[in-house]
Amino acid sequence: MLKVQEIKELIRALDQSDVDELKFEQDGTKLVLKKQQAIPVQVQAPASPAPAVVSQPPLKQVENAVSEAPAAEKEAGSESKANDDKLHTITSPMVGTFYAAPSPDADPYVAKGDQVKEESVVCIVEAMKLMNEIEAEVNGKIVDILAENGELVEYGQPLFVVELS
Repeated sequence: MLKVQEIKELIRALDQSDVDELKFEQDGTKLVLKKQQAIPVQVQAPASPAPAVVSQPPLKQVENAVSEAPAAEKEAGSESKANDDKLHTITSPMVGTFYAAPSPDADPYVAKGDQVKEESVVCIVEAMKLMNEIEAEVNGKIVDILAENGELVEYGQPLFVVELS
């Protein structure tokens, strides 16, 4: 039986490769991974296009706007970049139902402010009647819980934000 981490590694390898589909079979367990393909869109031009009048701003205004935008983004981005380096987002490794606790009457695995270690279980994602325990994979403090108990989550959807320690 494949572990969640092994499935994640297979998904990453598929994403980074030119392969569109991966079929894996081991001890009677089958796994099929397919990339989503972009559907080409065809646009038909009208039979007799009407002439269009386009007014353009003077070139100097465009150049000034282009040169000012990155400077403003760099200033705003430098503060958030420092904070982002200390934050880690735990994402869902699969499509399924998010459960914050091991059972309906139990306390949640984690709450805001709780310290977690790499092997700490933070939630369960149920997929096809299988309960998959999701581990923190980092050491730190839970800053935000982004999913609601019983909510359907997608592959790659952020579930928790952890401040690294």
